[in-house]
Amino acid sequence: MNDESQARETLKSLAEDVAEAASYLRELGVEGLEGLSAEAFAQTAPARDETRKAPAQMPPALKRNASAERPLPPPPPPRTLPPPPPQTSQAARPQAITDAESPDIPYQADHMPKRPVRKPSPDPPAPRETLFGDITPQDELSLGRPGETFEDIRADVGECVRCPLHQGRTNIVHTEGQAAARLMFVGEAPGADEDASGRPFVGRAGQLLNKIIEAIGLKRDDVLIGNVNRCRPPGNRTPTTDEAHTCKPFLLREINIARPDVIVVLGNTAMKNLLDTKEGITRLRGQFQDYRGIKVMPTFHPAYLLRDPSKKREVWDDMKKVRDYLNETKDRKPE
Repeated sequence: MNDESQARETLKSLAEDVAEAASYLRELGVEGLEGLSAEAFAQTAPARDETRKAPAQMPPALKRNASAERPLPPPPPPRTLPPPPPQTSQAARPQAITDAESPDIPYQADHMPKRPVRKPSPDPPAPRETLFGDITPQDELSLGRPGETFEDIRADVGECVRCPLHQGRTNIVHTEGQAAARLMFVGEAPGADEDASGRPFVGRAGQLLNKIIEAIGLKRDDVLIGNVNRCRPPGNRTPTTDEAHTCKPFLLREINIARPDVIVVLGNTAMKNLLDTKEGITRLRGQFQDYRGIKVMPTFHPAYLLRDPSKKREVWDDMKKVRDYLNETKDRKPE
C-alpha cells in the first residue's frame, strides 16, 4: 500500500513538471498541447495504476496477445536544415514587405525569420494635481478638469457601457444633494428601488438613512448621497473589483468638486473601495480615517441595520462623532 501511494505521489509530481513545461511551450506558441494540465494528468494516475494490474484479469486469449512482444518502430530520420540561400547583391535583394501584406512586420533579411517590431507605446497622460495628490489618469475622463461641475460629470458618464452592469440596469443612479455639502454619504451600489427611480437611497434603507441624517440635525437636502457604482448589480450582488474601479473615478471627481469635511462610507464594500483597504468594517467602524485630508467615518449600511436592528446603537455612536466634528469645525476658517 505504501509503495502504491509513493508511486502515485511520484507520478503526480511528474505530472506537475510536465504541465509546467507544457504551459511554458504554449506561451512560446507551440501547438498541440491543449488540455494538458497537472490536475488532468494527476487525475488519471489511479487509472494508470489499475491498467498495470489489468493483464492479470484479462481473458486467456487477450493475455496471449498482451504478452506478445511488439517490435519497436524504427527511429525517425534526423531532420536537417535547408542550406541558406546564396548571397546576393544589395540590388538583387527583394524589397520590404508592403504595409498591405504585413503592416507591422517589415522584411529583415533573406534567410532570417521575420520578427514583429514593437511600436513605441504612446506617452502616458501627464499627472494632474487633485484633492488626492498627483494622480496619473487612465484616460481623459478618469480625473476632473479645473472648474468642472456635477453636470459635467453626468455628461461624461452618459449612457455608460464601460462595464457589464449596464446590461441589466434600468437607470443610472447619480449622486444627488447639495454640491457644496460638508457631509457626504457613500454606499456600495443601487438596489432595486434606486434602479427603478434613478435616485440613490430611496428604498427602505434610504428611509432609514433619512432618519439617521435628521437625528444629527440635518436634512437630506443638506448632504450629498451617492454610491461607488451607479448601476445595480444583478440580484443586488456585490460589484466586482473591475466594476468598482471602472465607476470609482467619477465619484472621486465629485468629491474633488464638493470637498466635504466628512465622508460617511456605508458598509464594508464601499469602505474598501473608497479607502483601498483590506481591513473589515467591524475593525475600522467608528474610527475616523484620514483620507487625503478628508475625514472618513466607516459605519454599517442601513440595509444591514434592517436585518440586525441591534447594530443601530453602534451607528448612532458613529454619527454622534460625525455631528460633533462638524459642529467643532463649523466656524473654522479654511486654510
